[in-house]
Amino acid sequence: MPLQKLSALIDAICNFVICNDSSLRSQPIIFNPDFFVEKLRHEKPEVFTQLVVSNITRLIDLPGAELAQLMGEEDPKLPGANSTASGFFRSLMSLKRKEKGVVFGSPLTEEGIAQVSQLIDYLHKNLRAEGLFRVPGNSIRQQILKDALNSGTDIDLDSGEFHSNDVATLLKMFLGELPEPLLTHKHFHAHLKIADLTLFDEKGNKTSTPDKERQIEALQLLFLILPAPNRSLLKLLLDLLYQTAKKQDKNKMSAHNLALMFAPHILWPRNVTANDLQENITKLNNGVTFMIKHSQKLFKAPAYIRECARLHYLGSRAHTSKDDLDLLTSPSSKELQPLKSQKRSRLDTCHQEETQQRTEEALKELFRHVHNMPDSAKKKKLIRQFNKHPTALTPGPDVPTSPAPRRTRSRSFSGLIKRKVLGTPVILERKSRDATPEPERVSKENVHLLQKCGSPAHMSQAKLKSLEGRKEESCRRMRAHLLSKDSSSL
Repeated sequence: MPLQKLSALIDAICNFVICNDSSLRSQPIIFNPDFFVEKLRHEKPEVFTQLVVSNITRLIDLPGAELAQLMGEEDPKLPGANSTASGFFRSLMSLKRKEKGVVFGSPLTEEGIAQVSQLIDYLHKNLRAEGLFRVPGNSIRQQILKDALNSGTDIDLDSGEFHSNDVATLLKMFLGELPEPLLTHKHFHAHLKIADLTLFDEKGNKTSTPDKERQIEALQLLFLILPAPNRSLLKLLLDLLYQTAKKQDKNKMSAHNLALMFAPHILWPRNVTANDLQENITKLNNGVTFMIKHSQKLFKAPAYIRECARLHYLGSRAHTSKDDLDLLTSPSSKELQPLKSQKRSRLDTCHQEETQQRTEEALKELFRHVHNMPDSAKKKKLIRQFNKHPTALTPGPDVPTSPAPRRTRSRSFSGLIKRKVLGTPVILERKSRDATPEPERVSKENVHLLQKCGSPAHMSQAKLKSLEGRKEESCRRMRAHLLSKDSSSL
């Protein structure tokens, strides 16, 4: 094993053992906050859907038919579906979707997203083009690019052959030719209800001011139950539009202008016209504008959904709504907190003991391997590496080790001089308010001797012995003087 790798392994194991302490749990840990949410969605989709939909109905009012459509139990009833009139525009769109390719016109898949992501990556680098997504590109170049994407080949968009307007128009074309909008048909009525969420006044009456917090929370929940490919592409698309709107001083495309371009492709039902939507067009356009402006918040699960998913996998009772979690903070529930903390501490202690035991076994084996190495400079260096972490070393009984000697701490005057000579920092005791200085430390004789000592570099063992001898001789003289005074007085 190379010296550097072995040294790094020793450091890693020792640091793991040292840091495996309950006092360090407050340190930040790299962890995906939506881990249990994603786990629950993939392993138990029905439980996850019921959990999310129950919280959606807490925010918006969905009648029985619309709720069944959102759950996928009934086919969506969309505006214009029962109309007998079939205009030229509707027939043209239906004919376009019959010409299905590998990517364009096919149901959304991860492979199709991988191809279209080339267009999104290119547009991120060309956001300053004026009229982006509004100015159409060249139809011939767009057809060449479309054929290349359908064939599944990688395209070098940075070669200069294509313009940013060609790529932007082709991205809209791809979204428009999907069999259903990116936000799906069954979510259509829910988006209309989210657009109607407004604040209430002091008397409980609805106002015309949108309730942004509730709208964000409802969209977070709604996006959680989107199909995985739709959610992935929607996140890429809204992030692109958000970055485009930030450059509106260059490209002249605000969030509202971008919503007008993309609402028909990602939210409007297929095979409908503007006349079918009527007054809902404004709601849908404003809804897409809101998504673009707040896109950085919409793909995070609400805190109570994270907690419900976490409790589901930890064996506790899964709370089904935000109101259940609010009950945990009530005064009556605070009495249960000490019991819960004690149980949690016992579980953590058992887990720590198991981890410590496994780590000690690995550390013993590693230490035994180093000890059996032939004497060399490498072995000495590795042993010094172990000695840097004495608290983490737990070698077996068959490995001879010498315990590190502990230096006893002396508070005498001679010990003070020794610590000054050896260069060890002297730790002063805490001073109390009414404490008087010790006579031995502040006496003139001791101060005089310390001044004579000078720096530790010029002191020798002979001088140290002479100073100690002088101290003892002065003490004997003082005792003899006191005895002579007592005898004379008697």
